[in-house]
Amino acid sequence: MARTARNTGPRGEAAKLSRGFSWLAVLGVVLVVAGLVGLVYTGLATLTSMLLFGWLLLVGGVIGLLHAVQARHTNFFWLGVVVAALNIAAGVVILKTPEAAAEALTMFAALLFLTGGLFRLVGSLVVRGPQFGWTLVQGAFGLLLGILVLATWPSSSQYVIGTFFSLSLLFDGLGLIATGYGGRRIVGMVSDRLVGEEEARAQERGEAPGGAAGKPVQPE
Repeated sequence: MARTARNTGPRGEAAKLSRGFSWLAVLGVVLVVAGLVGLVYTGLATLTSMLLFGWLLLVGGVIGLLHAVQARHTNFFWLGVVVAALNIAAGVVILKTPEAAAEALTMFAALLFLTGGLFRLVGSLVVRGPQFGWTLVQGAFGLLLGILVLATWPSSSQYVIGTFFSLSLLFDGLGLIATGYGGRRIVGMVSDRLVGEEEARAQERGEAPGGAAGKPVQPE
Protein backbone atom coordinates (compact mmCIF):
# COMPACT_ATOMS: atom_id res chain seq x y z
CA MET A 1 0.00 0.00 0.00
CA ALA A 2 2.87 2.35 0.83
CA ARG A 3 4.46 1.71 -2.56
CA THR A 4 1.12 2.34 -4.29
CA ALA A 5 0.65 5.58 -2.36
CA ARG A 6 4.13 6.69 -3.36
CA ASN A 7 3.38 5.96 -7.02
CA THR A 8 0.30 8.15 -6.84
CA GLY A 9 2.15 10.88 -4.92
CA PRO A 10 4.64 13.42 -6.28
CA ARG A 11 6.30 10.87 -8.57
CA GLY A 12 3.00 9.88 -10.16
CA GLU A 13 1.90 13.47 -10.71
CA ALA A 14 5.33 14.34 -12.08
CA ALA A 15 5.15 11.42 -14.50
CA LYS A 16 1.78 12.65 -15.81
CA LEU A 17 3.09 16.18 -16.26
CA SER A 18 6.24 14.89 -17.97
CA ARG A 19 4.15 12.87 -20.43
CA GLY A 20 2.09 15.97 -21.18
CA PHE A 21 5.21 18.04 -21.86
CA SER A 22 6.61 15.21 -23.99
CA TRP A 23 3.52 15.23 -26.20
CA LEU A 24 3.87 19.02 -26.42
CA ALA A 25 7.43 18.59 -27.68
CA VAL A 26 6.29 15.94 -30.18
CA LEU A 27 3.67 18.35 -31.52
CA GLY A 28 6.41 20.97 -31.81
CA VAL A 29 8.55 18.59 -33.87
CA VAL A 30 5.61 17.93 -36.20
CA LEU A 31 5.05 21.68 -36.66
CA VAL A 32 8.74 22.27 -37.32
CA VAL A 33 8.80 19.55 -39.98
CA ALA A 34 5.63 20.97 -41.56
CA GLY A 35 7.14 24.46 -41.54
CA LEU A 36 10.36 23.27 -43.21
CA VAL A 37 8.40 21.38 -45.87
CA GLY A 38 6.29 24.48 -46.45
CA LEU A 39 9.38 26.63 -46.90
CA VAL A 40 10.63 24.21 -49.54
CA TYR A 41 7.27 23.96 -51.34
CA THR A 42 5.92 27.49 -50.88
CA GLY A 43 3.36 27.16 -53.67
CA LEU A 44 1.81 24.09 -52.06
CA ALA A 45 1.92 25.81 -48.67
CA THR A 46 0.08 28.82 -50.10
CA LEU A 47 -2.63 26.64 -51.61
CA THR A 48 -2.95 24.59 -48.43
CA SER A 49 -3.20 27.67 -46.22
CA MET A 50 -5.88 29.21 -48.43
CA LEU A 51 -7.94 26.01 -48.46
CA LEU A 52 -7.58 25.74 -44.70
CA PHE A 53 -8.62 29.37 -44.32
CA GLY A 54 -11.64 28.78 -46.54
CA TRP A 55 -12.77 25.74 -44.58
CA LEU A 56 -12.33 27.62 -41.30
CA LEU A 57 -14.52 30.44 -42.58
CA LEU A 58 -17.12 28.00 -43.87
CA VAL A 59 -17.31 25.92 -40.70
CA GLY A 60 -17.24 29.04 -38.51
CA GLY A 61 -20.07 30.56 -40.54
CA VAL A 62 -22.21 27.44 -40.20
CA ILE A 63 -21.59 27.30 -36.44
CA GLY A 64 -22.37 31.02 -36.15
CA LEU A 65 -25.59 30.53 -38.10
CA LEU A 66 -26.66 27.72 -35.77
CA HIS A 67 -25.94 29.92 -32.75
CA ALA A 68 -27.92 32.76 -34.32
CA VAL A 69 -30.90 30.46 -34.91
CA GLN A 70 -30.75 29.30 -31.29
CA ALA A 71 -30.69 32.95 -30.15
CA ARG A 72 -33.40 34.11 -32.59
CA HIS A 73 -35.41 35.80 -29.85
CA THR A 74 -32.57 38.17 -28.93
CA ASN A 75 -31.72 41.57 -30.40
CA PHE A 76 -28.53 40.26 -32.04
CA PHE A 77 -30.24 37.64 -34.21
CA TRP A 78 -29.98 39.46 -37.54
CA LEU A 79 -26.45 40.63 -36.83
CA GLY A 80 -25.40 37.03 -36.16
CA VAL A 81 -27.13 35.88 -39.34
CA VAL A 82 -25.41 38.54 -41.46
CA VAL A 83 -21.95 37.79 -40.03
CA ALA A 84 -22.45 34.04 -40.46
CA ALA A 85 -23.67 34.50 -44.04
CA LEU A 86 -20.63 36.64 -44.89
CA ASN A 87 -18.29 34.01 -43.42
CA ILE A 88 -20.01 31.24 -45.38
CA ALA A 89 -19.89 33.25 -48.62
CA ALA A 90 -16.21 34.13 -48.12
CA GLY A 91 -15.38 30.49 -47.35
CA VAL A 92 -17.14 29.27 -50.51
CA VAL A 93 -15.39 31.87 -52.68
CA ILE A 94 -11.96 31.00 -51.25
CA LEU A 95 -12.53 27.27 -51.72
CA LYS A 96 -13.65 27.78 -55.32
CA THR A 97 -10.89 30.22 -56.33
CA PRO A 98 -7.95 29.80 -53.92
CA GLU A 99 -5.48 31.40 -56.38
CA ALA A 100 -7.52 34.60 -56.69
CA ALA A 101 -8.04 34.66 -52.94
CA ALA A 102 -4.27 34.31 -52.42
CA GLU A 103 -3.68 37.26 -54.76
CA ALA A 104 -6.20 39.42 -52.88
CA LEU A 105 -4.78 38.44 -49.49
CA THR A 106 -1.23 39.10 -50.69
CA MET A 107 -2.24 42.56 -51.87
CA PHE A 108 -3.88 43.22 -48.50
CA ALA A 109 -0.79 42.01 -46.61
CA ALA A 110 1.49 44.17 -48.78
CA LEU A 111 -0.62 47.25 -48.09
CA LEU A 112 -0.53 46.48 -44.37
CA PHE A 113 3.27 46.17 -44.43
CA LEU A 114 3.53 49.37 -46.46
CA THR A 115 1.28 51.53 -44.30
CA GLY A 116 2.52 50.03 -41.02
CA GLY A 117 6.16 50.51 -41.98
CA LEU A 118 5.50 54.07 -43.14
CA PHE A 119 3.74 55.01 -39.89
CA ARG A 120 6.50 53.43 -37.78
CA LEU A 121 9.18 55.17 -39.81
CA VAL A 122 7.58 58.62 -39.60
CA GLY A 123 6.60 58.13 -35.95
CA SER A 124 10.13 57.16 -34.95
CA LEU A 125 11.57 60.22 -36.70
CA VAL A 126 9.03 62.57 -35.10
CA VAL A 127 8.92 61.18 -31.55
CA ARG A 128 12.53 59.96 -31.18
CA GLY A 129 11.76 57.95 -28.07
CA PRO A 130 14.00 55.53 -26.16
CA GLN A 131 13.35 52.82 -28.77
CA PHE A 132 14.14 55.12 -31.68
CA GLY A 133 16.63 52.85 -33.43
CA TRP A 134 14.57 49.67 -33.12
CA THR A 135 11.37 51.40 -34.27
CA LEU A 136 13.21 52.96 -37.19
CA VAL A 137 14.54 49.56 -38.30
CA GLN A 138 11.08 47.98 -37.97
CA GLY A 139 9.49 50.74 -40.03
CA ALA A 140 12.13 50.55 -42.74
CA PHE A 141 11.86 46.75 -42.91
CA GLY A 142 8.05 46.82 -43.15
CA LEU A 143 8.15 49.52 -45.82
CA LEU A 144 10.75 47.63 -47.86
CA LEU A 145 8.83 44.36 -47.55
CA GLY A 146 5.59 45.98 -48.68
CA ILE A 147 7.32 47.56 -51.70
CA LEU A 148 8.96 44.26 -52.70
CA VAL A 149 5.68 42.32 -52.48
CA LEU A 150 3.79 44.98 -54.46
CA ALA A 151 6.53 45.21 -57.08
CA THR A 152 6.24 41.50 -57.92
CA TRP A 153 2.46 41.18 -57.49
CA PRO A 154 0.54 39.05 -58.55
CA SER A 155 3.32 36.50 -59.00
CA SER A 156 4.36 37.09 -55.38
CA SER A 157 1.02 35.66 -54.25
CA GLN A 158 2.32 32.18 -55.12
CA TYR A 159 4.87 32.17 -52.32
CA VAL A 160 4.22 35.07 -49.89
CA ILE A 161 1.27 33.53 -48.02
CA GLY A 162 2.91 30.10 -47.97
CA THR A 163 6.19 31.53 -46.68
CA PHE A 164 4.49 33.41 -43.85
CA PHE A 165 2.37 30.37 -42.98
CA SER A 166 5.40 28.07 -42.96
CA LEU A 167 7.45 30.48 -40.84
CA SER A 168 4.60 30.68 -38.37
CA LEU A 169 4.49 26.88 -38.12
CA LEU A 170 8.27 26.74 -37.75
CA PHE A 171 8.52 29.26 -34.92
CA ASP A 172 5.44 27.88 -33.15
CA GLY A 173 6.97 24.42 -33.31
CA LEU A 174 10.29 25.63 -31.92
CA GLY A 175 8.42 27.34 -29.10
CA LEU A 176 6.52 24.15 -28.27
CA ILE A 177 9.74 22.11 -28.30
CA ALA A 178 11.41 24.58 -25.93
CA THR A 179 8.33 24.58 -23.68
CA GLY A 180 8.12 20.80 -23.60
CA TYR A 181 11.83 20.31 -22.90
CA GLY A 182 11.96 23.03 -20.28
CA GLY A 183 8.75 21.81 -18.68
CA ARG A 184 10.10 18.27 -18.33
CA ARG A 185 13.27 19.58 -16.66
CA ILE A 186 11.33 21.77 -14.23
CA VAL A 187 8.90 18.98 -13.36
CA GLY A 188 11.79 16.59 -12.72
CA MET A 189 13.59 19.07 -10.49
CA VAL A 190 10.44 19.88 -8.48
CA SER A 191 9.54 16.21 -8.18
CA ASP A 192 13.00 15.26 -6.90
CA ARG A 193 12.89 18.09 -4.39
CA LEU A 194 9.43 17.14 -3.11
CA VAL A 195 10.38 13.48 -2.79
CA GLY A 196 13.58 14.42 -0.96
CA GLU A 197 11.68 16.62 1.48
CA GLU A 198 9.11 13.86 2.03
CA GLU A 199 11.81 11.29 2.75
CA ALA A 200 13.57 13.73 5.12
CA ARG A 201 10.34 14.29 7.05
CA ALA A 202 9.73 10.54 7.17
CA GLN A 203 13.21 9.97 8.62
CA GLU A 204 12.62 12.67 11.22
CA ARG A 205 9.42 10.92 12.29
CA GLY A 206 11.29 7.62 12.50
CA GLU A 207 9.45 6.04 9.59
CA ALA A 208 10.84 3.49 7.19
CA PRO A 209 11.57 4.58 3.59
CA GLY A 210 8.35 2.86 2.45
CA GLY A 211 6.25 5.12 4.67
CA ALA A 212 5.50 2.67 7.50
CA ALA A 213 6.59 3.53 11.01
CA GLY A 214 9.79 1.79 11.99
CA LYS A 215 9.42 -0.66 14.84
CA PRO A 216 12.31 -1.93 16.94
CA VAL A 217 13.16 -5.57 16.30
CA GLN A 218 12.71 -7.71 19.41
CA PRO A 219 15.64 -9.99 20.12
CA GLU A 220 14.78 -13.66 20.00
